[in-house]
Amino acid sequence: MNECIENTGFRPRIAAFFCNWCTYGGADLAGVNRLQYPADFRVVRLPCTGRMNPEFVLHAFRQGADGVWVSGCHPGDCHYIAGNMYARRRFTMLRELLEYAGLDPGRLHFSWISSAEAEKFQRTAKDVIEAVRALGPVDAATAATKTMVMELRKVI
Repeated sequence: MNECIENTGFRPRIAAFFCNWCTYGGADLAGVNRLQYPADFRVVRLPCTGRMNPEFVLHAFRQGADGVWVSGCHPGDCHYIAGNMYARRRFTMLRELLEYAGLDPGRLHFSWISSAEAEKFQRTAKDVIEAVRALGPVDAATAATKTMVMELRKVI
């Protein structure tokens, strides 16, 4: 993985929105188990992914994030019954809006990871980073996209 960073020089900035009850625990367990994964993301800890306002994602892109990762409990395991399913619906809508705004929808990732799945967290973290790295940075050429994202904010 370090070879990829050295060859491109690009380290993507990822905003990660994690459920407190599941994915955040999985990240913590990965750290306790000393599993190595990229540190190219900044975590926003949510009580539930169902509480994730779509504007959070738009704000992350406006502030220069190259990608966004949303992760919560598996279906049927949500501490708040169906919050993860609400998040999944918002995610689907957001991917369509990002494509409309001119951003590759591949910059937005969604996963379900429980607090006991440290290895899955490690794999998914690497996959998200590599997928966003392959897309390259959101650069000045996408300045129009930032304007469009601000317009989408009015729609949501």
